[in-house]
Amino acid sequence: MSKSLVIVESPAKAKTISKYLGSEYIVESSVGHIRDLPKKASSNSKRSSIPKDISPEEKLRLKTINDRNRLIRRMGIDPDNGWVADWQIIPEKEKVIKSLKKAAKGVDHIYLATDLDREGEAIAWHLKEALGPEKYEYSRVRFNQITKSSIIESFNDPKEIDIDLVKAYRARRFLDKVIGFELSPLLWKKIARGLSAGRVQSVALRVLDERERLIQEFIPEEFWEVSMTLNKNELSIPFYLNRKKSEPLLKEEEAKKIEALIKSSVLSIHEIIKKPVKTKPKAPFITSTLQQAASTRLSFNVKRTMRVAQKLYEAGHITYMRTDAPSLSKESIQDARNFIGERIGEKYLTNAPRIYSGSENAQEAHEAIRPTNAYLTADDLMNQTEEEKRLYKLIWQQYIASQMPDAEYLSTSVKINVGEYTFSAKGREVVFDGYTKIYESMKSDNDDILPALEEGEVLSLNESKLDQKFTKPPSRYSEAALVKELEKKGIGRPSTYANIISTIQDRGYVEIQNRRFFVKKIGHIVAERLIESFDDIMDYEFTANLENNLDKVATGDLNWKNVLDEFYEAFQKDLVSASNDDAGMRPGNIPTETNISCTCGKNNMVIRNSSNGVFLGCSGYQNAGDEKCKKTLNLISGDEAVSVDDTEEAENLLIKKRCPKCSTSMDNYLIDENRKLHVCGKNPDCDGHLIEEGQFKIRGYDGPTLECHKCGADMQLKTGRFGKYFGCLNDNCGATRALQRNGEPKPLTMEPIELPDLKCVKCEDHYLLRDSMKGLFLAASQYPKNRETRAPRVDEIKDLKEQFINACRFLPDKDKHLYLLSAPEKDKDNNPYIVRYNRTDDTHYVASEKDGKKTKWTATFTNGEWVQNLKS
Repeated sequence: MSKSLVIVESPAKAKTISKYLGSEYIVESSVGHIRDLPKKASSNSKRSSIPKDISPEEKLRLKTINDRNRLIRRMGIDPDNGWVADWQIIPEKEKVIKSLKKAAKGVDHIYLATDLDREGEAIAWHLKEALGPEKYEYSRVRFNQITKSSIIESFNDPKEIDIDLVKAYRARRFLDKVIGFELSPLLWKKIARGLSAGRVQSVALRVLDERERLIQEFIPEEFWEVSMTLNKNELSIPFYLNRKKSEPLLKEEEAKKIEALIKSSVLSIHEIIKKPVKTKPKAPFITSTLQQAASTRLSFNVKRTMRVAQKLYEAGHITYMRTDAPSLSKESIQDARNFIGERIGEKYLTNAPRIYSGSENAQEAHEAIRPTNAYLTADDLMNQTEEEKRLYKLIWQQYIASQMPDAEYLSTSVKINVGEYTFSAKGREVVFDGYTKIYESMKSDNDDILPALEEGEVLSLNESKLDQKFTKPPSRYSEAALVKELEKKGIGRPSTYANIISTIQDRGYVEIQNRRFFVKKIGHIVAERLIESFDDIMDYEFTANLENNLDKVATGDLNWKNVLDEFYEAFQKDLVSASNDDAGMRPGNIPTETNISCTCGKNNMVIRNSSNGVFLGCSGYQNAGDEKCKKTLNLISGDEAVSVDDTEEAENLLIKKRCPKCSTSMDNYLIDENRKLHVCGKNPDCDGHLIEEGQFKIRGYDGPTLECHKCGADMQLKTGRFGKYFGCLNDNCGATRALQRNGEPKPLTMEPIELPDLKCVKCEDHYLLRDSMKGLFLAASQYPKNRETRAPRVDEIKDLKEQFINACRFLPDKDKHLYLLSAPEKDKDNNPYIVRYNRTDDTHYVASEKDGKKTKWTATFTNGEWVQNLKS
């Protein structure tokens, strides 16, 4: 019997699926996409020469044609001729294609079992085109969970590749390509080199930039809050003043008047209101709600959430994690109800199943994100990491709770009148826990149970409290909140949210601090200029409509080339208009002049903006010849500086200085220990700036120097691309140390050890043995080009004594890691030991693995010797 080839996207998925298919199937992986549009023009593409003996007009015409042809070759798509594309094998995937062609020899059927979303359909199409569409018989199999029953069912009913879905993929890819390739050069010309724009990412940047502008323009207003704590039988009950949003803010004078009334009044209960309240369970997770819940409950960012969910999906534990449909299949609903009835109790079963439906624009046809087996709890997962167990528990709880009854409470509100003012205390008592038996809601201020109280009852005053407050600007977006906003506006789709967030960070437009987005100066400039010149691309409604049209392409309701042509025609008009030197896009990075002298002694410095931040540069940079000055001065964010003499600096930083020209809040930067520069938040459009003199230092740092661990010279605090760091002042040394958030220099770690004979598994490179705050690990030597990392085996490091001694020569403990060299290489079952790190104890231990999964054997270094342990 001839065999069939099955191609999936990831090696982990291939491994799981191969367990469920018989020996007549060969399961291989494409490791993601195998073809793409070219990243640069083909090396054999020649530039057409222009004859010399022709008119200037003809020369210009031919040059325009040549430039256009060169752009088309670079993009790999031709908008002028029916969107013909030059798909190429990704260089790193040449070996994968060779391996797949070898595996395909002798088979008569190829099953394309890539993921069931748009990208998965595109990969299936690319595979068919690359392997030869006529050479084999192809079938497309789709399953939203990697379980035996689901896989067997899909193979018993194979389908064809959905060409409409592929067309939608191609349309999206082509739109992103033309915008990136044709708009980015304009940004280089008008703003700064190295910038780029994207169809969806630029709109996401606008969302963040508009919020940032609101924050900058917001002027905090003082108000006061009044509360009192009353006692009954030694129990304290907090009461808060009732205020309607429509009422003016409470001022200090009135607040003190209310406090005086509290102290002089008989505090008797005026009214007690009790009413039953129910809360419903939420729908099972879709991609966006999973990202939001994982952020709130687990502190996972979007990228981490999707990476961990991918692992759970590939292991067969959850359904596909890119979906905007909260619906459940009949079988999964019954599975959950059976579990509830058997394990939780009959009273926790609803009379009828709960049915959840998606929004009007929900595109994906598959289910919500749920466990593949309701009876498999997080505690039952044996071979998953701790973060995988935590995310699985969250998904499992939401799924089970979604089929449970409402939680029922008795809500109590107690009111006390103080003159014309009313104070309230609220609480609620659980009558029936319902779905919260499985999935607890976030705690509310009203969750406390009030003691038994009666109308007319007099309570004694424990204390009254006045709090000075300031109105808050709109809150910054977290990753989860940004995803929610994009989803609300119809921008992007479940498979793109993580990439959108990564892209705007990688481009240097935004940064995340304390899990909130801050738009960097260059991000402000790019967003403002794009809004001015490309109102279609940056318009929310236009972007959402375009997404909807692309969805209609996926369902076969619209012609994909017509959608592309319509967009491209309007885009070209905007591009031509914006490129006009006189009436086009305004230059976005004009330096702001200051009276700060440059060390060259000839010129003053100017404020400049780049993708790496704000800095001072000599105004003589534009001069010619010997007059040109390239001196620059890095600026440290003033939010990291405190005044030596002013104890109120924290409050001053919270309420920033206002621009003397436009009243916008000003960003502040530390020039040196004696000067702080305040720059208008709307710079460079507004050139307002101030220089504050005083005595300043970096928060938590008493420098300005540190002794170099290598040569003993001073190390000075500097600011670089990745933040603040200490750099040795000895030019022949070059040692650096990062500055941590707490103001302390990063602890010294072992220098990397080159391992030229230890080759990487996933790329053509060799490993380095590195040390970090998370312990020893192997990493590809050509980082960041190659990002492969893994934990080392004991047998891979046991002969590196001299290298360890040399690499640790600058550490206080030069023998820091030598004990690892005597660790056992294999456990008592002959499985290899892997070096692991215990952060709590700040020490390494070894744990064995079998087929890439942890066993129960570990060994620790105790009292000078290695002791092996077998976990129960």
